Amino acid sequence: MRIVLKWLLSAVALLAVGYVFSGVQVVNFGAALIAAAVIGLLNAVVRPVLVVLTLPVTIVTLGLFLFVINALMFWSASGLLGGFHVNGFGAALLGSLIYSALGLLIDAALSPRVRVG
Repeated sequence: MRIVLKWLLSAVALLAVGYVFSGVQVVNFGAALIAAAVIGLLNAVVRPVLVVLTLPVTIVTLGLFLFVINALMFWSASGLLGGFHVNGFGAALLGSLIYSALGLLIDAALSPRVRVG
């Protein structure tokens, strides 16, 4: 149930990115659902391979190259889908930063609360 809720909220976050930033266009909620699933799959399958392959560059740039990898995953998803479009690498970089920030908020909202006392 939590995975479905996170997927739905990620699609809403993707719609919000398209609304806030003109470099990212999302046609409708259905396209956002598919795009959120594809971005999640790319981040789960392709991103770890890229992180390992680019480890020396990531170390030299003190981890900043990970932003480039995130942008590439975001941009790749746009290339695979019809209802989701990113205008270029710069738009992918800024769009992925906004989407990641919203993803952090979603994860914080869905994480179980620990009660003390």
